[in-house]
Amino acid sequence: MIPPMTELPRHTNPVQELAATVAAPFESARTMPPSVYTSELFLKREMDMIFAREWVCVGRSDGLANPGDYTTMEIAGQPIMVVRRADGTLAAQSNVCLHRMSTMLEGEGNTSTIVCPYHAWTYGLDGQLRGAPAMGRNTAFDRKENCLPQLRCTEWLGWLLVSLNPDVPDPSENLSDLEELIAPFGMETYRQTFREHHHWNTNWKVLAENFMESYHLPVCHAGTIGGFVDLEEMDCPPSGANWNYHSILKDPDAPLTNAHPTNTSLTGDLRRTTVLFTVYPSLLVTLTPGYFWYLSLLPDGPDHVKIIYGGGLSPDYVNDPKAQEHFAQLKELLDRVNDEDRGCTEAVYRGLCSPMATPGHLSHLERPLYDFATWINDRVQR
Repeated sequence: MIPPMTELPRHTNPVQELAATVAAPFESARTMPPSVYTSELFLKREMDMIFAREWVCVGRSDGLANPGDYTTMEIAGQPIMVVRRADGTLAAQSNVCLHRMSTMLEGEGNTSTIVCPYHAWTYGLDGQLRGAPAMGRNTAFDRKENCLPQLRCTEWLGWLLVSLNPDVPDPSENLSDLEELIAPFGMETYRQTFREHHHWNTNWKVLAENFMESYHLPVCHAGTIGGFVDLEEMDCPPSGANWNYHSILKDPDAPLTNAHPTNTSLTGDLRRTTVLFTVYPSLLVTLTPGYFWYLSLLPDGPDHVKIIYGGGLSPDYVNDPKAQEHFAQLKELLDRVNDEDRGCTEAVYRGLCSPMATPGHLSHLERPLYDFATWINDRVQR
């Protein structure tokens, strides 16, 4: 007899539940418990222990190509801006005015100065206060002593990363083994051709895990790329300390996925290999010989996720006479794939909210999910 809904066991401490889950070896592993996705308590811990301490991707550096180009986002409650300064360097800084604490820049664009929309306090691209109307009678005020707080900002293989943590190790220290793995593709030479913002009704980890496994491709993506993959040709090895990956051998007829005919740097199976890697916590990249696409995720409550969605082409396809045709084909394909993923991940979150939801067993094709859960557990326990 099924007990009444009110009598079903409820989750209590998601941190303890996750620790118990990852204590099992991979051979008998299960998915993370529902509370890890639905709990406000757990999300607060993720913000404090993960997003406030790790590197977060704001996109590709070539998306801010010109002096004055900027983009904005919020990391663990901190509004930030990333700007290309007049000297060509990239910098991240607080997006909160030093006067009455209004946020200033919105979205992305290009500007020569940063002007607060509340009282017109004006800053240079370097964050230094340049103008403050009607402040001459305040004897304690010195314009030269006011500069927006600066944040860690670095470029890694074309990715623009920001951290609120001044002591976070440089990405190249923690990702050298991943760099070696993907070096044949020359990812730093790929060019971004689009960048968008999306907002989905699912937990950020549900979407991250969806990316980390290709077990779902034949079914969820039956209308797009599902027919170009073979489950038996997927490789899901144990992950690195700060990243995970798996790879797929695509059908030689898969559009844009194979190396360009003029490409001489990739040989053998690498010419049709797709690598899907995650840099923890939330940069998700699909890298093929012809194109890349990525998602950068930020939680917006347990039930929503803010997504930076972008992609582009390898130099071979960018320089091809049919470059625009290639881009149009790529964008149309990726948008359809994205729509399919949205349907799948929002359905998973609805299921996670069910009182009868229980963790299921993991397939050998879901090894990255186990490693991701272990990494999250290490962070939230500290």
